[in-house]
Amino acid sequence: MEKIRRTKIVDVLKREDYGTIVNVKGWVRSKRSSKSVNFIALNDGSIIKNVQIVADVEKFDEEMFKLITTGACLSVNGILVKSPGEGQASEIQATEIEVLGTCPSDYPMQKKGQSFEFMRQHAHLRLRTNTFGAVFRIRHNMAIAIHKFFHDRGFFYFHSPIITASDCEGAGQMFQVTTKNLYDLKKDENGSIIYDDDFFGKSTSLTVSGQLEGELGATALGQIYTFGPTFRAENSNTPRHLAEFWMIEPEVAFIDLQDLMDLEEEFIKYCVQWALDNCKDDLEFLNKMIDKTLLERLNSVVSTDFVRLPYTEGIKILEEAIASGKKKFEFPVYWGCDLASEHERYLVEEHFKKPVIMTDYPKEIKAFYMKINEDGKTVQGTDVLFPQIGEIIGGSVREENYDKLMGEIEERQIPMKDMWWYLDTRKFGTCPHGGFGLGFERLILFVTGMQNIRDVIPFPRTPKTADF
Repeated sequence: MEKIRRTKIVDVLKREDYGTIVNVKGWVRSKRSSKSVNFIALNDGSIIKNVQIVADVEKFDEEMFKLITTGACLSVNGILVKSPGEGQASEIQATEIEVLGTCPSDYPMQKKGQSFEFMRQHAHLRLRTNTFGAVFRIRHNMAIAIHKFFHDRGFFYFHSPIITASDCEGAGQMFQVTTKNLYDLKKDENGSIIYDDDFFGKSTSLTVSGQLEGELGATALGQIYTFGPTFRAENSNTPRHLAEFWMIEPEVAFIDLQDLMDLEEEFIKYCVQWALDNCKDDLEFLNKMIDKTLLERLNSVVSTDFVRLPYTEGIKILEEAIASGKKKFEFPVYWGCDLASEHERYLVEEHFKKPVIMTDYPKEIKAFYMKINEDGKTVQGTDVLFPQIGEIIGGSVREENYDKLMGEIEERQIPMKDMWWYLDTRKFGTCPHGGFGLGFERLILFVTGMQNIRDVIPFPRTPKTADF
């Protein structure tokens, strides 16, 4: 086959220099045959759209056509021509076809519609489908948007450790990291494992958050953001939880609650607008195939002012909805309860019909590091609640006063032997600061309209599942 430099399909479809010889390589999405011609839809992942290859039967060996099946990989030389059919501006009149990889009939991703559950069992091959191609191109674009948003605003990208000896959330649901022989663990007289001979000389785990280290960065560089993998050993088999996911955590010195809420709203609108501007084809496909209200919802988020709602007012709205018979909830509602997703979604989807930033939560249901309000009962926490998702961002102004922070740590009995370095930020030149955390996959769920968080990360890690 004559060597011609490959052109990606995304670029071929933009070209209008008809009559030019081009080379494309990709995987067969479908093939239609007639007596005189074969129409092959070829896709290389660079764009949702396929390029149509027109192959005249008389120009090619009949046996080769038998090898061109859904999933087969081809290299095609041909003439770029204007397409007489609807749906594409150009197509390629094949002059040479090389089958780079055949694909037998037991290929799981055949053209017939498979369930997402089925495709999760074949996560290594589902990437080649239109839906997952769209999702992961959007995922890439969201990562670019995040870096651009913060870079343009003078934030520094800060790498927090993945292996840590501290539990940021105080939840205790962490994956342990060890080089010890699990069949022969040394223990002390109380039955506790001795870690002296472990790699780090102490008990270590995979991080649940980069926030605490991010605070150190913010008290030196002014404003930073982390963006990396985080791990939760929660036994949660839900469409919204993963054991391994990615988090974006900005941390800003000298920020107050109002400025923090403004940053959260600006950030999320920027990301959604970026998707609308840069992922048009993929979003239109997902709007058509997955969620018919997707584009409408994305546009409404960008053009709507988010509601700022104190927790106490939110509870009143929920209690009134129950009392009036307007709504029934599975989980109880009372001042002091940790809101369930159904409560959050009622406020966003039915009551306000727009995103809500909820603030001033009871201190008992929030983390130890949140700044306590003057009432002594509530903290300056902020959760951004979104339609279909519930909480998409959780943030707070941090408690910068050493004595108050120590009071919370002691009251909650948080083991601080490994946290001395965190408390040093309150000892040596403390400053007001705050930040938030956004679960990247939750953002991708919202932007793509997908229903299950396992379908917006290439290889999901969930209880009893670590395949691929």
